[in-house]
Amino acid sequence: MLRLGAMPDKACEMDLDQIFISRLKLLIIMARTYLRGYPLGAVRKSAMVKNADYIAAESVDLEQLIPFRSERPAKDGMNFDHVFYQRVKLLASMARTIGTDGPMGEHRQTALRDNLEMISDALRFTSGVKKVAFLKVA
Repeated sequence: MLRLGAMPDKACEMDLDQIFISRLKLLIIMARTYLRGYPLGAVRKSAMVKNADYIAAESVDLEQLIPFRSERPAKDGMNFDHVFYQRVKLLASMARTIGTDGPMGEHRQTALRDNLEMISDALRFTSGVKKVAFLKVA
């Protein structure tokens, strides 16, 4: 039998930061698929709206912890600040608009594309020209 995942001695319970980052990555992937013109079915739109709602709510909660986070060193070299969480909230708002068939004109799509790039850079999804494989799904 093929076992995937962490070794039992390395496994641990996911904390809220890990769940937030995972859902943020999913939201980024969904937004990029929209920008590339892939079809959005009812299930994908519903998932996008639910994920956007979660990200928007959690980014407010996590943003309030910034003064406490500055006392501790950032994990894995990721520095989150107020501007990052504002961009994440903007992404969540735009994703909710996409999922509810709201208007997304050319200027909004450009703003979404720019916002995605800045969030991706903050999360270090890209390193130079080489892109991380998980962004090529969907």
